[in-house]
Amino acid sequence: MKRIIISLALLLPLLAQAQTQLTLQSAIDSALKNNLDIQIAKNYVQIARVSNTYGMAGGLPYINGNATDYFSSTSVNQKSNSGTETNESGIMGNSLNASINANIILFNGFKVMATKKHLSLLQQQSQIELNAQVQDIMASVMIKYYDIIRQQSNLRIMQSVLGVSQKKLDIINEKNGVGMANGVDMMQAQSDVNSAEQDLKLQQLYIEQDKADLLQLMNVHNKSDFSISDSIVIDHSLNLDSTISYLKRNPQLLSAEQQIKINEQLLKETASQRYPSLKFNAAYNFGRADNNGGSLLLNQNYGPQAGFTLAVPIFNGGVYHIQKIVAGLNVANAKLNKDNLYNELLTSLTKQHLAYSTTLQQIESQQTNYELAKKLLDLVMQNLQHGQATILEEKAAETSYQSAAYQLINFQYAAKGLRLS
Repeated sequence: MKRIIISLALLLPLLAQAQTQLTLQSAIDSALKNNLDIQIAKNYVQIARVSNTYGMAGGLPYINGNATDYFSSTSVNQKSNSGTETNESGIMGNSLNASINANIILFNGFKVMATKKHLSLLQQQSQIELNAQVQDIMASVMIKYYDIIRQQSNLRIMQSVLGVSQKKLDIINEKNGVGMANGVDMMQAQSDVNSAEQDLKLQQLYIEQDKADLLQLMNVHNKSDFSISDSIVIDHSLNLDSTISYLKRNPQLLSAEQQIKINEQLLKETASQRYPSLKFNAAYNFGRADNNGGSLLLNQNYGPQAGFTLAVPIFNGGVYHIQKIVAGLNVANAKLNKDNLYNELLTSLTKQHLAYSTTLQQIESQQTNYELAKKLLDLVMQNLQHGQATILEEKAAETSYQSAAYQLINFQYAAKGLRLS
């Protein structure tokens, strides 16, 4: 039974080929298409786009239609200077009034222009934030994708260790058959096989959990299994100067620069309140009043009218002045936030590049260590088979090989993660 389990474990890479192959590009495409955070960001872009109009900025005419129709029942008691008296009750009356009014701002301290520019900047900022969301999702997918590759590489190491442990057990069994092995060696070899099998099962669980996380990033709900066959390829051409040159295109920094421009337009909008405003007004009015009694039986009037409204701010308790000071301070704060963000990004970038360069050196050194550890394990296994090494020496060589292999994979994954961040 144990041989069957080991054979199945060693055949896992072959069985994985029958599963659906998921490439990094297809994973990214699926995430960008289905991720809910990106869809929300796209909706914000659409909101900013439809809001970016002169109408929203107050630069287009406002036209309103109004109509009222009143019915009344009144009593009339009238006496004229000629001596005529009128006394009636239950007089039915109807009053109809209708109008179309229009007004347009001719001047308000250039507030319309500032508001329109503000709306355009908000639209640009929403697009920048969408791009930032896209990059974040891409980075998350890539990191999780390469983590699965790392875990699969660890799985292959565990399969190799399981194979070595089983071979060691076979050697001990053969020696035991001719009376050349003791019970301690038998129990140790069997314990190593059992531990390797348990480690293999746990590692398979970690891979399945990572795959579930990747499916969540892709917003894919089907439970169909997939396999990943890509390897971790390290880019050795990255240098600090070229990376810093791309820093100005960082979405966070671009959004901070955009916020400065937005606050500058808000300052202009606030300052415009201290200027006079001029509006042009036009209307067409219709009025009709009917009564079946009294001295006035019908009164009807209609016609157009037009004019200008001039409003001059004189004093409002210094509110506009204070608002302008606050808006100016918001501009200053936006600039400080941008400078602070740039310094943080530059420091983080420099530290990451230093860690990246160091990790590349560690990969080269660890590759040598791994190859030596593998040769040592092979040699000890040969010596164990010929009775020239003890089981403890084999265990030490096996542990050394396993540790060197894990460190090499982790260094490769760390270098890829630093490259993506």
